[in-house]
Parts: sequence; structure tokens; C-alpha cells
Amino acid sequence: MATTTMEEYPGMNALLKFSGLIDGLSERVGRAAIWLILIVVIISAGNAVSRFSLNLSSNAMLEVQWYLFSAVFLFCAAYVLKKNEHIRIDVIAGRLSERGQNWIDVFGIIVFLLPMAALITWTSWSVFMNAWNSGEMSSNPGGLIRWPVRLMLPAGFVLLILQALSELIKRVAFLTGAGPNPLAKEAGPSAEEELAEAIKKHQVAPEVADIVGMNREMVNGKEGEPK
Repeated sequence: MATTTMEEYPGMNALLKFSGLIDGLSERVGRAAIWLILIVVIISAGNAVSRFSLNLSSNAMLEVQWYLFSAVFLFCAAYVLKKNEHIRIDVIAGRLSERGQNWIDVFGIIVFLLPMAALITWTSWSVFMNAWNSGEMSSNPGGLIRWPVRLMLPAGFVLLILQALSELIKRVAFLTGAGPNPLAKEAGPSAEEELAEAIKKHQVAPEVADIVGMNREMVNGKEGEPK
């Protein structure tokens, strides 16, 4: 059986290097965004303590929670795709060979993922620009400005498009014999295990106290404002 070498596909080497750069970007952004989960937990705990113990509440701090949750979801999407950790329904794919599984991914990336991500990026950009130009603010008293969270949507989907291109390159490389199987599971701890281990190494209580203090200052500041 003849084997395929990189020399037979001179452009594939450059494409794989480009894929590696995208993988590195997704890895760094994803690992940074994972820490936002801990920050959301701390803010949520601080809000709960200040609300039920001190009868203090802040719309800004409540909105920060879903801002950060949105950032985790959007900025980790490309990272999860790189790790092949998206939920798969393997009723059919699980019965196929490695080549068959990769062909399904190629079809899905080209026909579904890339068009969908491009459409959302295109349509969400105008929403961000409208919020930016109008200075859109939250409708809640003391709420936050809206353009940062509007920007997360196109930014997150641009990262997803880049990672989709990287995954497409790796699958084509495998199908042509120029690379390893990208669907093979990586060895080592999962992202959840890494985050759990990192949380154990940090003290959460001081950060919760800081959030309670911030809520108190914001409420006191509003009470002192002239009406």
C-alpha cells in the first residue's frame, strides 16, 4: 500500500502550520476564559451574601455575572471545538471507520458550522455597532453599558470560524495521509479537572468579602446622591 508524504502535498505543510497557530490562539483564549467561571462564582456568592445578610443589592454586579457567563460560553467555544469535546450523537458515526468519521466532520464543518458562524458574525456586528454608536445602556437602574457584551458575539464567532478552519485542515490532512487522526482523544486532565484543581489552590472567602464591600459602597453612593 502506497503511503502519502508531505512532499506530495507541498501546500499542506503551510496549512498545518497555520492550523497550529489557530490552535495556539484558541488554547490561550480558552484557558484564560475558564478562569472567568471562578470569578462568576465569587461574584455570585458575594451578591447572595450581601443581598440576604446585609439587604444590599446592585444591578451592575448582577449584570456582570451574565456578562462573564456570556464571555465563557463564546470565548470557550473554539477551545472546546479544538478539544473535540462538543456533544456528539454517535448513533451512526460511532459505527464508522476513522476515515468515515472524519469525512462526516468535513461535511459538517463546510455545510453547517462555517455558514452558521459566518452568518451570526455578520448579523451580530451591526448590533454591536448600533450599541457602540448609540451608547446603549442597560434599562435597569445602575446597570452597565451594553456594547462590550454585544462585541463578545462577533468576537466569539470569529474565533469559532478560525478554529473550524483549523479543524478542517487537520481532517483533510488526515484523509490525505499527511497528518494524524484529529479525532483521537488527548491524554491528560480535562479542562474541568484543571479548573477544579486550580480552585482548590486559591482562597475564595477574601474575594467574596471584597464583592460584598463593593456592593455596600455602590448602594451607599446611590443613597447619598441628591434626588
